[in-house]
Amino acid sequence: MPTLLRKRINTWRSEGIMVRVRLGIDLFMERYSGIIKGKRVGLLTNQTGADSRLQSSIRLFHRHPDIQLTALYAPEHGLKTYTKEGEKFSNTIHVETGLPVFSLYGQTKKPTKEMLEPVDVVVFDIQDIGSRYYTYIYSMLYMMEACKENSKAMIVLDRPNPIGGTEVEGNLIQPDYKSFVGLYTLPARHGMTVGELAAYFNNSVGCQLTIIKMEGWERQMLLSETGVSWIAPSPNTTSLDMMLLYPGTCLLEGTNLSEGRGTTQPFEVFGAPFINGVRLQDEVNALNLYGVVARDVSFKPTYSKFQDTVCEGIQLHVTDRHFFRPLETFVHVLNTVFRIYGEQLSFMEYEHLKHPMFDLLAGNNLLRTALTGGNIEDYLEDCLKGSEQFLNDRHPYLLYR
Repeated sequence: MPTLLRKRINTWRSEGIMVRVRLGIDLFMERYSGIIKGKRVGLLTNQTGADSRLQSSIRLFHRHPDIQLTALYAPEHGLKTYTKEGEKFSNTIHVETGLPVFSLYGQTKKPTKEMLEPVDVVVFDIQDIGSRYYTYIYSMLYMMEACKENSKAMIVLDRPNPIGGTEVEGNLIQPDYKSFVGLYTLPARHGMTVGELAAYFNNSVGCQLTIIKMEGWERQMLLSETGVSWIAPSPNTTSLDMMLLYPGTCLLEGTNLSEGRGTTQPFEVFGAPFINGVRLQDEVNALNLYGVVARDVSFKPTYSKFQDTVCEGIQLHVTDRHFFRPLETFVHVLNTVFRIYGEQLSFMEYEHLKHPMFDLLAGNNLLRTALTGGNIEDYLEDCLKGSEQFLNDRHPYLLYR
C-alpha cells in the first residue's frame, strides 16, 4: 500500500471516520470454532453469510479442519438469494461441497425431524434488515423451535442491524394476525440485531442457544458507519435508504399500489397508472414530514403489479437517516394517497389468508380502518404505546448498550 494512502487511512481511523465492526462469524472462526469440534454442523445461511473479508461462511466451515459441516439450510429467496419473493423452492445439493441444501421455503418453513437428523448443532449466519416483515428472523425462530424439539444446539453469529439499534417504531401484532411476515410480538422497526432477537425469542422457546457477539458495533450505528461491506440479502434490498423506508413502505404490498418491484428502486418509489405524480409530490411535501422529501417519478415495472405499464407516483428521499421515522411518515403519506385516490385503491386479499395481506403486515385491522375512515391518529397512538412497551420488553435482551 502506498505510504500516503496508508497515512490517510490511519488518519481516518484516528478521527473516527472509518469504523470496523467485527462480525460474529469473524470472532467465531478466530476464537470459538472449538465449541463445535467433533459435532455434526448444519448452517442456516444465504449469500450474506460471509466474513469481513467477504469469504463465504459455507466455504470457511467446509474447509476448516475441525468443523464437520454436514447440512445447509436455506430461507426465503434461497441460498444465492435470486428467488423471487414468495416463490417456493425445493431441496437441492450444494455444488461446491456436495452437501444437502434443505429448503425452509418450500413444503415447510419449519425444519422437520428428518431435516435435522444429519446435525448435532445448527449455526445461523444471515443478515437481517431491521423490520418485522422480513422473514429471515422467523426462519431463525422456527429453527430454534425445531432444535428445542429435537435436542439440537443452536448458535447465532451476530450481525449489525443496518438501520440502527436505537429507534423503535410501530404497534405490536395482535395474536390473531400473526403470520410469516409477523410471527412474533415485534414492532415494525425493532432496533435489534439477530443475536438480540434470538435471545428475545429464546425466552419462550428455551433451546440450547449460544450467541457470538460482534465487536465494535454501537446501537446508533447505521450500515454506512460500520465499515462492513454490504451484501444484499434479497433481490429487492437495494440500499440503506430502501431499508430505512421499508418499515413503512412494505405496507404497500397489501394494496393495489406498486411498491416499485420490477424497478431499480423498490420500496423507494411507488405509484399506479391512476396517480398524478406531481400532485402527490406536492401534497406529501405540504405535510412537512421530517427527514424526507417526495419527488414525482414515472416508472414501468418489469414484473409484479402493473407489469409493463407506465405508472406515476413519487420517490421518497431520506434527508436525515438517523431521525427519520419510516412508519409514522408513511402512514401520513398513505393517508394522503387515500384522501386523493380512495375510490381507486383496494387491499389485496388471498383465499389462503384469513385476513387481508395489509392487515397481516400492519399486525391488526386498525390501520386499514383508519385509512378508509380518514382518521389515523388512534392508530398512531397505538404505535406509540406498542413502541414504549417493546422498549421495556426488549431491554433485558440487548447485548450492546
